[in-house]
Amino acid sequence: MELLLVRHALPIRRELVDGPADPELSADGRAQAELLASYLSSEHLDAIYASPLRRAYETAESVAKHHDLDVQACDGVAEFDRFSPDYIPTEELKAANDPRYHAIINGEWSTDDESADEFRLRVVHTIEELIEKHPGQRIVVVCHGGVINGYLCHVLGLSHPKGFFYPNYTSINRVAAARGGVRSVVTINETSHLRGTGLPMGLFQGT
Repeated sequence: MELLLVRHALPIRRELVDGPADPELSADGRAQAELLASYLSSEHLDAIYASPLRRAYETAESVAKHHDLDVQACDGVAEFDRFSPDYIPTEELKAANDPRYHAIINGEWSTDDESADEFRLRVVHTIEELIEKHPGQRIVVVCHGGVINGYLCHVLGLSHPKGFFYPNYTSINRVAAARGGVRSVVTINETSHLRGTGLPMGLFQGT
């Protein structure tokens, strides 16, 4: 089967005092999501899953409009910061040399809900369950940079901090999953649908 792990489009920045931030897509993010949806419209998809966080679910809804499919919420691919009262795009953290950016890329972050190791185990377990559920099919899972990073590092046998890489917004990261258990990374950071649009792509820009 073929697994497409897709990072959500660009959300707005949101900083709250109480409660999870859970921001919606920005105007640029909605445009990114539409381009992603158009790009995937020619591919047969058997199922579309999404993190319940708004930035991922809204991105998945754009894809679903081009297919006769409903978006299925999947709690196991929610991001590690799902309950944080703040959401600041990674690019802004990096530009400000914020300590939180360095904690992310060094795998040193933690939350009150789960450790980095617990997060990674949760992600791998969830995605493997989805693979087992769809033998011989092609599915899309719209999720987050940390989720994609965690699963692909697992497939490649890498660990933090050396195993970190950055998925761009609406990037497609394809994995071929054989019934015998072999997992092969086919593409990473597939973003041809954004090139030449002038829309932000993430830390790794392209034209």
